[in-house]
Amino acid sequence: MLTQYLVVFAQVHEEFRVPELLSVAELHSFEIKFFEDPEDTKATARPFMVLELADEEHARLLARRCILVRSVCEFYARGRTYDELHLRNRSCARRWERYVADTSFKFLVTAFNHTIPQWRQKDVMESFEYMDWQGKIDMKNPEVTLVCYEEYRDKHGTTRPKDEGDGDFEEVWFGRLIETGSARPLVKTFDVKKRVYYGNTSMEAEISLLMANQTLAAPGKLIYDPFVGTGSMAYTAAHFGAFFFGSDIDGRQMRGKAKQPGIIRAATQYGVASRIMDLCTFDVTQNPWRCGELFDAIVTDPPYGVRAGAKRLGRKNPKSAPEGPPLVHVPRPDDPQPYIPPTRPYELSELARDLVLLARYMLRPRGRLVFFLPTVTEEYKEVDVEAMLCDGMELVANSLQDFGSWGRRLITIRKTTTEMYPPPSFDPAHAVTENIEAHVPAHKDFREKYFQGFKKNDQDSSTGGEQH
Repeated sequence: MLTQYLVVFAQVHEEFRVPELLSVAELHSFEIKFFEDPEDTKATARPFMVLELADEEHARLLARRCILVRSVCEFYARGRTYDELHLRNRSCARRWERYVADTSFKFLVTAFNHTIPQWRQKDVMESFEYMDWQGKIDMKNPEVTLVCYEEYRDKHGTTRPKDEGDGDFEEVWFGRLIETGSARPLVKTFDVKKRVYYGNTSMEAEISLLMANQTLAAPGKLIYDPFVGTGSMAYTAAHFGAFFFGSDIDGRQMRGKAKQPGIIRAATQYGVASRIMDLCTFDVTQNPWRCGELFDAIVTDPPYGVRAGAKRLGRKNPKSAPEGPPLVHVPRPDDPQPYIPPTRPYELSELARDLVLLARYMLRPRGRLVFFLPTVTEEYKEVDVEAMLCDGMELVANSLQDFGSWGRRLITIRKTTTEMYPPPSFDPAHAVTENIEAHVPAHKDFREKYFQGFKKNDQDSSTGGEQH
């Protein structure tokens, strides 16, 4: 029999909530039934969500692993008024009456977007006297904590008296606290500002933790980042027990200036250096992999040109080969500098398509590819992501972090096939989708669009043509 639980979220990254819940449930092999439609963005934007789970331990697992969960309660009732709440709470007495006789307890009354004065907190507590709790009150270590949440409209940015609107809530929720979210404090643990090694492209802690959850990072798994940079994904994935392998075309990002590589120094700070298997310098399009199905997940934040652009080996304007025998590079004896091969830009839509093909080759069956894809808000269409998919790969989640005129989408793709595929050719001709012909995704040439302020092209502005 399924039991209803109330999940209380941190009021950030609303679109990431449901994918994180489902990922943690898949990691621990249990199912979640949503009381409301998880596709309803209005419902999922609220800080409260009712789920149905088969076991209380599943609720505890969500609280211990989900970064966006503040707490989980056994759900008793909700209402637009306290009269409605009490009526519904009485009707479900079978859920809570087993605790009434001899269980120590305490009562919490709190609110979202509001501070309830103490005198009214007391009035609210006393309104539950019909539950007739016989156990002693224990404010330090109670066996049961009853929680009443009042949900108010967002009033940020307005000047008002502290208690204005007190009691004018949208809805009130009531339940028994199961567990406070213990994963949430990891955001401070992995704070970039406290890290011994970071760069201007380092991923913020909260997002890197969410990405690690999307990979289903766990002990015994092997996770790869082909654009590892300063290693933001390494620390969070390793914290959850996974082994980590990273590579980058620019080894300076991984090493830093100290004798010990910067990523290893930061991993030592977090106590996970033993789980960093290796860090290698190579172009992912010229990779050394000689067999596939090595990794349980690939996770990365590809450079898309806002702070650093993606590169691949090659020349921007390749010269035609000279006639005669091939030239041989002979190092000058008086030149101490190592040879640095030329690089050229790696266009984002080309990179994204190659990344999916690489994941199909390198991932084990049911392995996940998790990466960020920047998009232009007005131009984005769902087909932009569908166009990147190929046979044997399916979309699991697509969550937007909105920055206004542009945003970045956390894309999670699962490998569904057991068929062995050849390694990708990394040929630019394959960057355009094979699934939907002649479609140009909104993320194509994103760097140029970003620095142009996402202006419409001259043709659109001059013709005043209809926007599609």
